[in-house]
Amino acid sequence: MAIKIYGVLLSTAVQRVALVCNEKNVPYEIIPVDMKNGAHKEPSFLKNHPFGQIPYIDDDGFILYESRAIAHYITKQYASQGTQGLIPTDVKEEAIYEQAIATELSHFDSQVTGLAMERVYKKYRNLESDEAKVAEVLATFNTKLDAYEVILGKQRYVAGDNLTLADLNHVPNGHMLKRMGFDILDSETRPNVARWWKDITSRPSWVAIVADL
Repeated sequence: MAIKIYGVLLSTAVQRVALVCNEKNVPYEIIPVDMKNGAHKEPSFLKNHPFGQIPYIDDDGFILYESRAIAHYITKQYASQGTQGLIPTDVKEEAIYEQAIATELSHFDSQVTGLAMERVYKKYRNLESDEAKVAEVLATFNTKLDAYEVILGKQRYVAGDNLTLADLNHVPNGHMLKRMGFDILDSETRPNVARWWKDITSRPSWVAIVADL
């Protein structure tokens, strides 16, 4: 039975869930949500996602929202399928993994969100972006990526030498950066970041999603 993902594939959060489903060989079906007409704020939606956002999933009656929590659940629930080791089991390796999960949310997602606010959401509302704000966020983001360069100079992935959910969590927002015209993840000035980014975005699990986009 396919997991039902309520949302739209253009959402980076929905992409995150679909990516992990692909890695774990879990079939899924995206149930479109008409956000333009406020379907995500209707009582029938809010009973499953009280914050009125996308996505949430229905896995044979089990309802869950927040894309990173969903990714964690899918990885654990379907542990015997697909890519192995996405969540470490050794106590110290798991701690480093959790550190990388927090790093993505605090130092990567937050910066992409700041840029998207100016370049995507304002455009959607027919507003002019604040280019001074864009420059400010980019300057901060570059310092964050300098730290990534140091980390990835010591190991293959953000939580060690093995691929984890912490790496996959970066992919949708990183792809959004390119859609906004920022190629900072491919920059030759940070060869370790560029190597890592090419690695995780060339996986068949992500290539299939890009084809659908």
